[in-house]
Amino acid sequence: MTSFAQQTLAGLRLLLVLTLVLGLAYPGAVWAVGRLVPDRADGSLVRLDGEVVGSALLGQVPPEGEGWFVPRPSAAGDGYDPLASGAGNLGPENEELFATVQERIDAVAAREGVDASAVPPDAVTASASGLDPHVSAAYAELQVPRVARERGLDEAEVRALVADATTGRSLGFLGEPGVSVLGLNLALAERGDAGEAGGGAGATG
Repeated sequence: MTSFAQQTLAGLRLLLVLTLVLGLAYPGAVWAVGRLVPDRADGSLVRLDGEVVGSALLGQVPPEGEGWFVPRPSAAGDGYDPLASGAGNLGPENEELFATVQERIDAVAAREGVDASAVPPDAVTASASGLDPHVSAAYAELQVPRVARERGLDEAEVRALVADATTGRSLGFLGEPGVSVLGLNLALAERGDAGEAGGGAGATG
C-alpha cells in the first residue's frame, strides 16, 4: 500500500472517530445532562394555566393598564426583541440619550406621582442586552403604591408579592438583588383582582 493510501485511510479513520465522538456522543451527553434540568434547558419557560407566557430569563413588553409592574426600558429592536438583543450604544454625553433619559424620568415621575429625584436609574436606562427581566428593589418599591391603588389592594400585600419575586445576589455576593417583573405580574394575574383586568400578564412584544 502506498504512502498516499495509508494517509488517506488514516484520515478517514480519524474522521469517523471524531464524527462519532464530537458529532454524536458529545451532543448526546450534553442533551442527556440538559434533561436533568428540563426547565432551564428549555429556556426557563414560564407558564400560566398551562400556557407559555414568557421566559424567566427575558424581559418583555408589560401588559396594558396601570395595575401592572413595568420593566426597565429596552433597546432591543423595537423593545424586548430576543432576535435583536443589544444596547443603544450611545455615550453618556450623547445629547439624544440625555434627552431620552430626561423624557423617561418625567414620564416615570408622572406615572408614579413622585418627584423626579426619586426615580431610580434602572427605570430610565436600558440594560446592555435590552432583555433584562429584573428591576431593582428601589424601582419595584416605587411602583407599589400605584399598583396597589389600581387593584384596590393594601400596599403591604403588594410588597409581600415583591418580596416573593425578589432574587438575591448571584453566588451570594455578586451584583444586587433584583425583582422579576414577569414573576410579579404573574402573581398579580393569579390573584385575579377586579381592580385591573386589562392586558394579561402574558402580553409580549
